[in-house]
Amino acid sequence: MNVAVLGTGGREHALVKALKQSPKVDKVFCIPGSDGIALDIECKNISLNNTIELVAYLKQQNIQFVVIGPEDPLVNGLADVLRQENFKVFGPGKEGAKLEGSKIYSKEFMKQAGIPTAGFAIAKTKESALSAIKNFKFPIVVKADVLAAGKGVFICKTKSEYELAIDHIFSQKTFGESEALIEEFISGWELSYICITDGDNYQVCPLVQDHKALKDGGLGPNTGGMGVYGPIHMDEKLIQEINSTIVEPTLKQLNKMKIKFQGALFIGLMIENNKPYVLEYNVRFGDPETQIIMPLIDGDVFEILLSSIDGPLKPIKTKNKFAACIVLAAEGYPDNPVKNSKIEFTDLKSKDDSYFVFSGVKKSGEDYLVDGGRVLGAVAISDSKDSTLEKAYLQSEKAHWKGLQKRKDIGRYF
Repeated sequence: MNVAVLGTGGREHALVKALKQSPKVDKVFCIPGSDGIALDIECKNISLNNTIELVAYLKQQNIQFVVIGPEDPLVNGLADVLRQENFKVFGPGKEGAKLEGSKIYSKEFMKQAGIPTAGFAIAKTKESALSAIKNFKFPIVVKADVLAAGKGVFICKTKSEYELAIDHIFSQKTFGESEALIEEFISGWELSYICITDGDNYQVCPLVQDHKALKDGGLGPNTGGMGVYGPIHMDEKLIQEINSTIVEPTLKQLNKMKIKFQGALFIGLMIENNKPYVLEYNVRFGDPETQIIMPLIDGDVFEILLSSIDGPLKPIKTKNKFAACIVLAAEGYPDNPVKNSKIEFTDLKSKDDSYFVFSGVKKSGEDYLVDGGRVLGAVAISDSKDSTLEKAYLQSEKAHWKGLQKRKDIGRYF
């Protein structure tokens, strides 16, 4: 079967690498892909908004199975369009994707389903947002109700920080037209809990931990993720509680609303006093989580993904290995990433146990240039935690550019 991965980033590159390994896959395409992903497979530069050209190309290449990587096309309903054209699609339709498309919608969904989450208020105007402060204790979390690639979140420790966050959303319109979600702050440790589901049944992917803050020690602004490590080993009772109080009620509520959800359900959790609380839903694989989940899965990734559509859902087993991904980010990321810096590689060759995934990279002549906020992911797989982290950091030293940013403490918190 021919398969297409839709998207341009490191998540899509990781999916491409995994799907290529399946003996049941004839050829993998990436649309629109990137100059970095093109080192591995054929890319076709078609906008995911141009559904007419996209559908024509998929049919021309006899592609039967489509994996949608990023959230924007899912929220815009691309999965529905492709299903109407009789493609098998990994990814929810527009109704299911609302769980990520609107933070306010998802909080109301959680409330209806009785899912544990932080207390919240909804502000439609600057005035109501400023007034809501009296109902919360600091720190307070403020979120713009838009897709903001992990960057529309403010953790406000003081009244002045809170007012600045509200000003960003309502006056400066930093994230466009948006309402605000105001939440209680839950302390603890974060967990990326990613399931593959056919809408009724689910399988949990290897458990990994993302590091969202820009700087070591969890300091600095929130990003889309500066690195990830796994698998992390958790108390079985906690896993059972997450499944019974969060995953299963989520699928039950979706079914109650007659929403068929086929794809990856990513639940961002905060674990406080060994109790799980939902921070957010995503409706696709995480980035950079996918970069290590794929090599940690023991089995044929293609068969697992396809089984969410054709059934029965295949079990997911985790290899007896460790994996890590160190994100190399552009100067100025996350607010104002500096593009077009030349990337100097000392070694571009991929090994089975250490390699780069490409996120924000473009080619100019023979040179590779920075073309996004998160530029590269240095991935390593090994038999122990320490050797994995050592390999990942050695891999990360094989690329350099002016102003490169990376954390030096990935995997040291769990």
